[in-house]
Amino acid sequence: MSRVVAPIEAIRLTYGIVLRQLVTRGRLVALALVGAVVAGVSIAVGVAGDPSDPLETGVRLVADLGFTTLVPIVALVFASASLGDMREDGTLVYLWLRPMDRWPVVIGAWLAALTVSVPLTLVPLAVAAVAVDGGGALVGATILAGVVGVIAYTALFVLVGLLLRNPIVWGLGYILIWEGIVAAFGDFAARLAIRGYTRSIITAVTDIDLDLGDLALGGAIVVPLVASGVALLLASMRLRSMDVA
Repeated sequence: MSRVVAPIEAIRLTYGIVLRQLVTRGRLVALALVGAVVAGVSIAVGVAGDPSDPLETGVRLVADLGFTTLVPIVALVFASASLGDMREDGTLVYLWLRPMDRWPVVIGAWLAALTVSVPLTLVPLAVAAVAVDGGGALVGATILAGVVGVIAYTALFVLVGLLLRNPIVWGLGYILIWEGIVAAFGDFAARLAIRGYTRSIITAVTDIDLDLGDLALGGAIVVPLVASGVALLLASMRLRSMDVA
C-alpha cells in the first residue's frame, strides 16, 4: 500500500511542479515589459517637472496603471495557468497518481502563482511610487495594497482556471467589464470588485480620494483575504470532484 503523502510534502511537490510549468521565458518577458512600462511612466512623471501635488499624482498613477492593469493581468496569466493548463493538457492526472489530498495541490499551485506574480508586480509598483516622489505614505500604501491585491487576484484566478474553459477570456471579462464598468454603478457590484479594495487601501493610507475607494482600511484588507480563503476552499472542492483522467 502506498504511503499517504503528508500535506506539507504535497504542497512542496505541487509547488515545484507548477512553478516549473509557469516560469516560461515568453510569459516572464511579456509581463516584465508591462511592469517596466508602468515604472517608466512613473519615472517620466517624476522627472518631467514639479507637480503641485506629487502625492495625489502618484496615487492616481499607481491606482490607475498598477491596480487597474498590472496586478490583475499578471495574476490572471499565472494563476489561471497554475492548474488550468495542467487540466487542459491532461498532466494533472499525474498528481492524482500520488496518494494525497486535494487541498494541498491547490495551495501549492496558488503559492507558485504568488511566487511569480509578486516580484513582477510589486517591484515596478514600488519603483513607480518612489519615482513620483509621493513620500513614504505612497510607498507604504502601494506595497500594502499590492500584496492584498495579488493574494486576492491569484486565489480568484486559480479557481477560475479550474472552473472554466478559456480562463484568460473570462478573467479579462471580469477585469475589464465587471471591475472597469459594472462596479461603478452600484455598491453590490463594487463589493465584488477586488480593485475597490486596493483603491480603498490607498485612499485610507494617503487621504487621497479615489473612485471605489470608500471602504475603511480594516475592511479593505480583511475582506479580500477572507474571500481568497473562500476561493481556495472552492477550488479544493472543485478539484476533489473533477475527473481528470
